[in-house]
Amino acid sequence: MKKFSDRVLNMQYSPIRKLVPYIDEAKRSGVKVYQLHIGQPDVETPDTFFEGLNNYKEKIVKYTNSAGIIELRESFSKSYAKVGIDILPEDILITQGGSEAIQITLQAICNPGDEVLVPEPYYTNYDSFLRIADAKLVPIETSIENHYHLPEREEIEKLITPKTKAIMFSNPSNPTGIVFKKEEMELIRDIAIKHDLYIITDEVYRQFIYDEEIEKSYQSFMSIPEIKDRVILVDSISKHYSACGARIGVIASKNKDFMAQALKFCQARLSVSTIEQYASTNLINTLDTYIDNTKLEYKVRRDMIYNNIIKIPGVITYKPSSALYLIAELPVDDIEKFAIWLLTEFRYENQTLSFAPGPGFYTTPGKGTKEARFSFCTHNLIEIENGMKVLEKALETYNKLDK
Repeated sequence: MKKFSDRVLNMQYSPIRKLVPYIDEAKRSGVKVYQLHIGQPDVETPDTFFEGLNNYKEKIVKYTNSAGIIELRESFSKSYAKVGIDILPEDILITQGGSEAIQITLQAICNPGDEVLVPEPYYTNYDSFLRIADAKLVPIETSIENHYHLPEREEIEKLITPKTKAIMFSNPSNPTGIVFKKEEMELIRDIAIKHDLYIITDEVYRQFIYDEEIEKSYQSFMSIPEIKDRVILVDSISKHYSACGARIGVIASKNKDFMAQALKFCQARLSVSTIEQYASTNLINTLDTYIDNTKLEYKVRRDMIYNNIIKIPGVITYKPSSALYLIAELPVDDIEKFAIWLLTEFRYENQTLSFAPGPGFYTTPGKGTKEARFSFCTHNLIEIENGMKVLEKALETYNKLDK
């Protein structure tokens, strides 16, 4: 039997999904598990998506343009224009979710051994996507004490080598819920220009900023004219429109040379799902009130989880200003051991909970060993409150154990 590739052997299993077998076993035994580990929204997908599905009347489901159907690219372009982002249909490639958008981007710009700077903690799959591209994730270290905002310029610039190709991040951020300040955006802009780097900006949570002043000051990196030739925007309908399973994403860039090269990968996989592109076109065209209502729902949940977790002794956290997650440092010796103990041994009134352990969001060894990411997009207020009560009881019990 032939051996597997180094590429696949170097990849890790999802640090979030690896808890699923423990969750399933607890549920099979009749335990109520508050699943705060995964970012699958429970807000209903708008009816307009399903209307778009039902309106598809073609007798043959054909391949579409590898760049995406023009109707969908026009819909995205119009939606960006409403928030002051100048992206034309020809600046857009439709992808199979934001995940493929990032994979195509990295494979288009990286040679084997190239490096991409990424502030950590980061979206866990960034590491996997870079490994697929035979490139290396170079972490920019941040801290919970500074709410995970960027360090000083010299701390970032000392990481840059001749192999550095880009800076990549999510803004607003998964898992930290922060939004870059104006001076941080200017810092990234200046570093990218000085060192001739791409900027890969993952903005899939752009529409969920909860604090009014931060929302007013928010700016997409696509809107900064000095770097329009080096910014690559990644987007998706997954979180904006509660349509994760539709797998419709976007690469957008004003860099025509980059877009021409990225199109080769789109052509190699032929096309994105035809019917879901048409359904998504109808979805995006009819959503003036949906986002506002959904954002308000998530803001109330954000406040609920924050106001409850800060009451738990020993927990260090802050109120996230965006996205769908709260990250906290818990008073435990090993967060992964604690997470598994919760699912396999601990029960409070036949309840327990799950969260995403911190180390999965880091490359730096030893980082995140006390941190946990809690999702607030999958539960109603009662379940969030109950989940925090279970966490408080669990920490009381765990720290009395002879470990």
